[in-house]
Amino acid sequence: MSSDASSDDAAAKADAVQNDVGDGDISDKTGDGAEEMKEDSATRDNEPEGEGEASGDQQPEEEEAVHGQDDTENGDGDGAPPAKKPTNGLVIGLIIAVGVAAFFAGAYSISMYQEQPDQLTQEDLDDALAKLELKIMQQQMAALQEQQQQQQPPTIRISADDDPTIGDADAPITIIEFSDFQCPFCARFSSQTLPSIQEEYIDKGLVKLVYRDFPLQHIHPNAAVTALAAECADDQGGFKGMHDILFEKQGEWNRAGPQDIIELLSGYASDTGIDAAEFEECVVMGTHVEDIRGDLEDGRAYGVTGTPGFFIGNDDVGYVSIEGAQPYDVFKRIIDSQLER
Repeated sequence: MSSDASSDDAAAKADAVQNDVGDGDISDKTGDGAEEMKEDSATRDNEPEGEGEASGDQQPEEEEAVHGQDDTENGDGDGAPPAKKPTNGLVIGLIIAVGVAAFFAGAYSISMYQEQPDQLTQEDLDDALAKLELKIMQQQMAALQEQQQQQQPPTIRISADDDPTIGDADAPITIIEFSDFQCPFCARFSSQTLPSIQEEYIDKGLVKLVYRDFPLQHIHPNAAVTALAAECADDQGGFKGMHDILFEKQGEWNRAGPQDIIELLSGYASDTGIDAAEFEECVVMGTHVEDIRGDLEDGRAYGVTGTPGFFIGNDDVGYVSIEGAQPYDVFKRIIDSQLER
């Protein structure tokens, strides 16, 4: 055999090996149709090259192999593997596409935010904070008002009864005083505070003072009889004069006995210009004892526990209470406040 023939045989064998490897790959994927193609390939390798190329029977077998491959790919063949899934490359491509789109969408929104930083961070924030502070302040004010309303005592009405009055009966503001003529603090109010109230308010028709008896007989033995003296003087229109004398001369009659006190009170009545005999009879007979007892009961009902005790106002605006002989400024502040209401 010549060297050229040997070379041709070697090339033919190499081609057969290559075809076997290729056909093996196909058989893993295509099933029975691929096996037939492998057998046909082996037959062709054993035949002369000219016969294999010119054979008219080869074409149907190739068509059958291709048809079997189509059936396998479409999943129609018996026992064929499932249809081919999308390749990893396609999935990765979709993920990249979605990620790129999301990135540019995010970048666009960020750029819009950065174009107007002042409106979003300064003006809007300041406006929101201002509204929040206003809301908190309104809530605090509402809570404070509710607390004050709960703490404020209910408006009480104080009766002036038919007791002696100093000043214009039609004055808009009334000071109702529960007092004891033998009380040293009541005397202090009469001498230090009442003159200023009289000048600034009573004489101008703005305030009237109603005197109601609250004699503390257990500590002031002459409190009841002097209360009778003032009521009896009022019967003759001399209350203001008797009121002033009793406080001014408190030290004189303070320790007087029953007989001496009547004589002293009769002398005071004469000094005020009223009829002393009528006055003395009124006191001795105890004409106004029930009136004095009624004042005591009303005072206790209004919460009076000591003297002097005051209520300032009227039935429309209510009354504000003052305990003790407070300075004039305290009375002035309350009177002005009540007049403004």
